Amino acid sequence: MSSTETSGSGDLTRTLELLWDSGPRPSRGPKPGLTLDLIVEAAIRIADTEGLEAVTMRRVSTELGTGTMTLYRYLPGKGELLDLMLDRVNQPENDELPESGWRATLEALAYSTLEMYRRHPWLLHVNQSRPVMGPGAVEGIERILSRIKPMGLPDRQLMSAVLLIDSYVTGAARTQLYAQEAERRTGMTDIEFWEAQAPVLEKAMASGKYPVLAEMSEDTFDPNFDHFGWGLRRLLDGLETVVGDD
Repeated sequence: MSSTETSGSGDLTRTLELLWDSGPRPSRGPKPGLTLDLIVEAAIRIADTEGLEAVTMRRVSTELGTGTMTLYRYLPGKGELLDLMLDRVNQPENDELPESGWRATLEALAYSTLEMYRRHPWLLHVNQSRPVMGPGAVEGIERILSRIKPMGLPDRQLMSAVLLIDSYVTGAARTQLYAQEAERRTGMTDIEFWEAQAPVLEKAMASGKYPVLAEMSEDTFDPNFDHFGWGLRRLLDGLETVVGDD
């Protein structure tokens, strides 16, 4: 799955003005009742239900019942709109992080981030290697750092701990999305896919060429096993040793 969009691809100065509400207001008689917030919310709804590729200025204007040119009174184009969408979905709606305990904080962060990707799968189609820092992103990072500061690590390592968890979650979320897309495109469930391969694999295992695989227990590939939770706990265990050493 390749990225279809890149954050920060619009007019960066104008995007920052829009994010931090420091730029010029809409001119030439904006549509009554229409706001930048409503435009961003409409774009997110479209992306959630139809995919990021469906988000165009024309499509958003249709969703809002206004003319396409009206949107350009509020923002320059899709590049800037995308960055506003990213900041909006990253903005904490309620404080789900625990009040104390760095480990509990990072664990809660992992699960809340995974849920965010499930609600907004289009996020995985955006190259966010250079994120535009709006109030939503800044507030989110501030909340996390304030709770893991007691780890006692240098600032660079604190940020590295956050990036470690984020990278792990992004990889897991992408794997889940791949599986969903594969089932949708092929019409074959995951169980049907592996059952179709079973006769060939059983013959291969009986050949004696793959003794380690052949001797693995029957529940090795149990689809109900919580790989995400197991891996996350091991990452946190590793961080615990670093905190203990320092």
